Order: sequence, then structure tokens, then C-alpha cells
Amino acid sequence: MEYKDTLNLPKTGFPMKANLAQKEPEMLKRWEAMDLYRLLREQGKRRPKFILHDGPPYANGHIHLGHTVNKVLKDIIIKSRQMMGLDAPYIPGWDCHGLPIEHNVEKELGPKKKEMGRLDIRNLCRRYAEKFVGVQRDEFKRLGVLGDWENPYLTMTFDYEASIAREFCRIFNEGHVIKNKKPVHWCPTCVTALAEAEVEYEDHRSPAITVKFKAEDDLTDWLKARIKDLARPASVLIWTTTPWTLPANMAIALHPEFDYLVVEVKDEVWILAEGRLLQILALCGLEQTDARILGRFKGAELEGLSARHPFLDRSSRIILADYVTLEAGTGCVHTAPGHGVDDYESGLKYGLEVYSPVDDLGRFTADVPLFHGKNIFDANNEIIELLQGNGALVSSESLTHSYPHCWRCKRPVIFRATPQWFISMEAGDLRKEALRAIDTVRWIPSWGRERIYGMVESRPDWCISRQRAWGVPVTVFLCGDCEEPVMDEEIAAHLVSIFEKEGADAWFRRDALELLPPDTRCPKCGGTALKKEMDILDVWFDSGVSHAAVLENREGLHAPADLYLEGSDQHRGWFQSSLLTSVAARHRAPYKAVLTHGFVVDKEGKKMSKSVGNVIPPADVIKEYGAEILRLWVSAENYQDDIKISKEILKRLTEAYRKIRNTIRYLLSNLSDFDPERDTLPLKELEPIDRWALWRLENLIAKVKQAYEDMRFHMVFHQTYQFCTVDMSALYLDILKDRLYCELPAGRLRRSAQSAIYRIVRDLMLLIAPVLSFTADEAWDYLPGDKEESVFLAGFPDVDANVLSEEERLEWERLLSIRAEVTKALETARKEKRIGLALDAKVTLYTSDGETEAFLKGHESIMKMLAIVSQLETIYTKQRPNREDIREAEGVAGLYIKVEPAAGQKCARCWTWSEDVGKDLTFKDVCGRCSGVLRALGLNG
Repeated sequence: MEYKDTLNLPKTGFPMKANLAQKEPEMLKRWEAMDLYRLLREQGKRRPKFILHDGPPYANGHIHLGHTVNKVLKDIIIKSRQMMGLDAPYIPGWDCHGLPIEHNVEKELGPKKKEMGRLDIRNLCRRYAEKFVGVQRDEFKRLGVLGDWENPYLTMTFDYEASIAREFCRIFNEGHVIKNKKPVHWCPTCVTALAEAEVEYEDHRSPAITVKFKAEDDLTDWLKARIKDLARPASVLIWTTTPWTLPANMAIALHPEFDYLVVEVKDEVWILAEGRLLQILALCGLEQTDARILGRFKGAELEGLSARHPFLDRSSRIILADYVTLEAGTGCVHTAPGHGVDDYESGLKYGLEVYSPVDDLGRFTADVPLFHGKNIFDANNEIIELLQGNGALVSSESLTHSYPHCWRCKRPVIFRATPQWFISMEAGDLRKEALRAIDTVRWIPSWGRERIYGMVESRPDWCISRQRAWGVPVTVFLCGDCEEPVMDEEIAAHLVSIFEKEGADAWFRRDALELLPPDTRCPKCGGTALKKEMDILDVWFDSGVSHAAVLENREGLHAPADLYLEGSDQHRGWFQSSLLTSVAARHRAPYKAVLTHGFVVDKEGKKMSKSVGNVIPPADVIKEYGAEILRLWVSAENYQDDIKISKEILKRLTEAYRKIRNTIRYLLSNLSDFDPERDTLPLKELEPIDRWALWRLENLIAKVKQAYEDMRFHMVFHQTYQFCTVDMSALYLDILKDRLYCELPAGRLRRSAQSAIYRIVRDLMLLIAPVLSFTADEAWDYLPGDKEESVFLAGFPDVDANVLSEEERLEWERLLSIRAEVTKALETARKEKRIGLALDAKVTLYTSDGETEAFLKGHESIMKMLAIVSQLETIYTKQRPNREDIREAEGVAGLYIKVEPAAGQKCARCWTWSEDVGKDLTFKDVCGRCSGVLRALGLNG
């Protein structure tokens, strides 16, 4: 007889080999065919809502690993909240306006751009954005992300553009919007103003020069009155790394509390801060002995006096400023109100002209005849030569320092004063109200609060105007007679109704009168000659009002959102723009909680960069490993830090995935003849080891559900992986094989095991579904019994705290500690070749403790099963056994273990050694247990 044919061997259609790259697209088609997202919405109709609002990625190019992290994290949260019993819709969005799209369109057009009108450019930009919305949508779906992909929000749809206009007008009418000429980040390459969030800081090499501004009469007279031996004219020394801003110099700032010196150096007299004298001398190759101090005074004493511009016929006024430091330079700060924020603030205080003789392309205007038409950066060397020629240059060197660059073209930007529209941080106490709103939000991790609080506390007014074509216009009219801005609630409502039908193109297609209600007049002068503002809004404003455009307008959503989730760079980006627009218009934060994740880096912690060559496209990973491995990677890492990726990491995760998958497969393979409705045994009838396994499952459920609740997804992975590899594969399932394979198929012992593993595999699928979505739903199809159409339509399992009593838990803890000692002894015997398999062994446990003896004797059958040995007995001994073949347990006091070959013969069916093999004359080579099973099966030998 072939005894193998009488065994209940594992059998399942769930494949061992995942073939994820081929299988996943089939799963996606299946989800679409069943309309899974709609089914989830139907399921959630009467549930409490959980709204994660999607920060819109830019509709430009293919997705990268940063997108992958972001979208997979959101998907894990959405799916886990749905499975917790909430209704968690997901509306994906895209940011569709702005410079990167316009720049790419212009690049594709080449010289033809000059022949195109603004509306033509806008139309091409719209088509470009539509193309990449489609590309990215397919790439996000390929990751297994569930959402309303057929109805996303796009910042370029007519309804969204109307919402942008509505929110801008509302904020304008609340008094938060101002127009001002002040310095802003300006990109001469892209020819537009930039917001703080559009600026990146990179190393840049600049000339650093020290320049003399000769004292004018008032300063000279002041010095002579105090310094009797002042024999030569004095000069105030300034230091700058932007020589091109010298034509715009209007003042020199000193710190009121610093000590300043009048110093004779060779044949010159300098005025500079005492704390910078030695450094300036060293810079000029001079010694301290080359300088003679003629006088000392506080900076405040020079306020209002003046020096002469080194090459223009203009005075430079000495002013006071607390921002002056002694970290670099001379302590006398060159001040150009048209080219710096601090300079501008000082200019307002002292009534200085906000002068910026630089055009949109970064060239000097005719106001500077010496350098008219020259690129400002190219003019640096000519300015230095001019200073050297007229004797005003004290020193010149090159300096590498952090400098602002355009986020799009990556080239250096400048500070340049131009008329721009701003959201004022002080009007209506916006800054104070925003800071208060920050403290109503839960920040994850908690340091996010300090980060955004500090940024809002110190940020300048928000420059919201851009000098480009592709975007929503700054919807303000200007009086042609007096330049007064014209906007009120009636105009806003009229304009929004037009945008809802025609989109923002209407602003550029129609003239002003067609966009205004009849008989609109300037409220200041009564004029009727009104004109349109032609600047567009910052794209951060577009996405920043998504709380109004999406959360308040879409059915089934609510505001504020329960969660915003993006990269940590969004504290100065979307989190902040959303906060400011919401507080300005609604006096509250747009979110209840904000979660941030780190950036993707390589295995050495370096930022992903094409120039470095360490970029890994998601499509390449999916092709080789499958999207499931990317999902596992996202969950396995602590996303609050930077997230490392490499081929080694992916291979390691692939191996971990196989272990989880194979655990599920093995569990399913032992349920081929199990009907949950018919065969499940009540908990109290289960074997003790099966109830222990369910108790371990309950522990897993509790920890994993808490990890999902806390959004600590790396704990989901680590707890699940440990459960599969330690509790299941290395212990329970190894022990279970004899009962599953050899017992009567429908017998109580086997049904007990199957009852447990059915519950284990079902709950395991549910717990991993938000992370390993493809695998969980694929395996779900192979689970026996009635069930939901998809794993995502089932909820997380509840925790049953009554599977084991406290007494039973302690009992199991003790049994497993003894098992660990027995396992060590068996391993030693195996190495010494006294036994082959553990089943070849007989184990004798010696103890001199009466209570331990009673415990062991009461659990001998369980211990034999746990140790997977053929025979086990307990012997009480008063004396410590003193034989070489008896091993003292290291972790259990008073316990000694003897391992020897098992007595009897080896059963040909179950491989257990037994002294009753051969007693059944029909089945002469099997043990008593197996002969009983064979007879029950109706076999005759």
C-alpha cells in the first residue's frame, strides 16, 4: 500500500510563485470589472466619515519614488480606515497650472512661440496637463491605489478655476490682499516672481568685495569734532556678495549697540565695526600693527549722517538696523531697498526710495548708463574693475555660499522690487490667527508643529502674482483714471458665474466690461474706464484653496479634512498655503491632523539625483519585482525619516514577502476539504495548542490594528512578518503537520487544527490587505466558505480577549520555555549524530522539584507534541543526575534533559517511532494510531 495516498497532504490553487508583474494587472482589471471603489462607497454610506485630502501632484512627467511613497501611504491609510468601519473615500487630484507646464510647452514650440497668442499658449498647456494627468493616473493605479480615478479634481477644470476666483475675491474683500512694490524672489530666466516655496537653496560662487564709501561733509565734520588728529578723509567700509546691487544702494546700516572704530590704515582712514577689524585686515594682507585706532563710538551716534556712493553721484545715508551682525563683512551693511527684504523694511522706516534699476530679464535699465543692457551677473566683474580703477575697492575674493535658485530652471534668482500682489500677513491679524490655528492641529510627527509655526511666525507677506500665461488670473480690476483696485461681492459673484461656464480663459478672451456687472464704477473716483489685472495667481494659491474647491463642494466629503499627508517640504508649501487661505477666509485650519513623510534616498543616504545616477524609476521596480514589493517597501520603512532604497533592500523585502506569501499558501493548502459552516469547532472544543495559536493571533490583531490606528505601518510589517516566521512557520505549523496529515480527515483532532488555521489565514489576509493589497485579494479567492466579493469589503477582525485565561497563558509560557531547552538538547544530539530527526528521539526530563514533576507529568503529551519527538517521559530524582548524556537546562532551574534514540520501530506512515508498530496484523508496519485511521478509512491493507 502507498501510505502517501492515505495522508491528507496540502492542496491549494493559490500559487507558490507570485508572478506579481504579470498577476497584478489582472487584479486591477478585476477590481475595475467589479467596480470595487463604488462598492466600497455603497458599503460606507451610513458610516462615520474619514477624509484624507489628497495634495495634488504636478501634472508633469512620469511618477518617481517620492510619488510612490506618498500615494502608497495614503492608500494604506484609506484602506485601513475603511476596514476599521469608517467611510474613507479618496479623491485624487492634480495641480495643472503653472510655470513648469508652460515652460515645457514653450520648449516644444521653439520659435513658433512668438507667433502664438496667450489663449493659444493656454490651450496647449491645458492639453499638455491632460496628457500627463492620464499618464500619472495609470501609473498610480498600477501601484494598487484605490480611488475615484474617473472623477479626480483638477485645478484647471472650470468649476475649480471658478472656486479659485471665488476664494481669491473673498480673501481680497476681507482686506488681506494688497499691491505693493517690494523685493521678491525673481527668476530672470523664467521671467516671473517666485514665492518662498518655489525657491531652493544651493551652493553658489559669488564675488565678495569690501568697498569704501567716502564720508560726506556732515560725517566728516562730525568726525573732526571728535578726533583732533584726523588728517585724511574717512570712508565707511561695506562688504557685499552682490556687487550688481551697488547701483541701487541708498543707505548703509549700522547696529545701534555695536562699537565702531575710526582706524588709520597706512594712508587711509576706515570706519567699521570693532568686532570685524582683524578679519578685514587679514583679508587685505595686513597686520594689526598696520592699524592705528583714532576713535571709538556706538553705531547709534552716526544715524542720519551720510557717505558718498563710490561711482554714482548720490549720497548714501547711515541708518540703524538690529539685523546687522558681526558674523561676516564690516558691520556696515550695504542697503538697497529694491533688492532685499531687510533693506526694504529699513527703507520704509527711513523713507528711502525702493529703487531697482533691473528689468524682467535681469539686465540693467537705462537708469544705469554705465551698464545699460548688461546682465547683472555678467556686470559683477565690470563693477569690480570700476571700483578698483577709482580706488574704492579695498578687497575682492570668491565665496561659495548658499544662494536661492529657481525650483524650475535651477538657476540663481534675484531679489527685485516690482509691483506685485501680496496676501498681507499683518492685515486682519492673519499671522496671529494662523499661529493660533496651528495649535488646534495634531502634527505627526510632533516636531512638525514647531517647523510650520516657526515658518509662519517669520515669513514675509505672500507674493501671489506671477507674470505668466498659464494660470488663474488675479481677478481684480483697476481704475484707468486713479489705479484704484475695483472688486466687491457683486463683481465677484458675477465673475465666478462666468468662470463656471467658460473657465478662466474668459478673463483673457473678454474685455473688462464684459466681465463686470452693468454700470460698475470705481468706488474712489467714480470712473468707468476699468481695466483687467493681467498677472496670474501663484499655483500654491490654486492648490491651497482645494479645501474649498473640493472638500466643501464634493458630495460625501467634509471640511476640515481629517488628514493631510505629504512630504516634509510641504510645511512651507501646501500645508502653509492651505492654512493661510483657510484662516483668511474661514478663520480655521483646513485640517485636523497633518502627517509628513521623509524623502527617498539611496542606501548611503544620498538624495536621488539623475546627475549622481542613483535614480530608480518605479516602473523598473514594478517590472522586475511587482508593485507589491514597492508597497511592502513603503510600509516596512519608518516613513517619518528619510526612506532608503537599493537593490539589496528590495531583494531582502522580496524574501520577506515570499515568507509571508508561503505562510498564507500553506495555511490555505490545509483547508481544501474544510467547510467553515459545517466543520468549524467551538473554541472550547479546540486542542490546547490550537487555542494557543489563536491567542497569538489575537495578540497580532491587537498590535496591527493599533499600528494602523497610529499610522505606524512599519510595525504592521514587522509584527506580521514575525508572526508568520516565528509563531507559525517555526513553531505552530511545524508541530501541526502530524495532526493535519495523519489524523482522520474529518476527525475532531484534524478539524480542531483546521478551525484554528481557517481563522488564522482569514484574519491574516484582512490584516495585510491595506499593505499587500494584490496578494491579500488574490488569496481571498482561495479561502473556503461564504465571504465578501473582495477582501477590502470585509472589516478588520475583532480581538477576542477570552481565547486563553491568564492561568493558561502562564502555563503556555512555561511549556514553551521548557520546549526551548529540549530543542537545544535535540540539536546537540543531532550534531553528535546520536539521532537524525527529532522524531527519532526519546526525551527524558529529570527534575528534583515536586511541583515541576507534577506540571511535567500533567503535560507529557503536550510536551511530546511541542518537541516533535516520538517519546517523552518525566522522572523525579532527588539527586542531580551526573551523567554525560544528561544535559542541564540553562533557562529552567532544576531541569535535566536526556536525549536517546526512540524505542520500538518507525511507523511507515507517520514516521513516529513506537513500540506498537506491527501489533495490527493487517497493517504490520504502522503504529497503532495510523492503523486505527486506516481502518476508519475502510482500507484493508
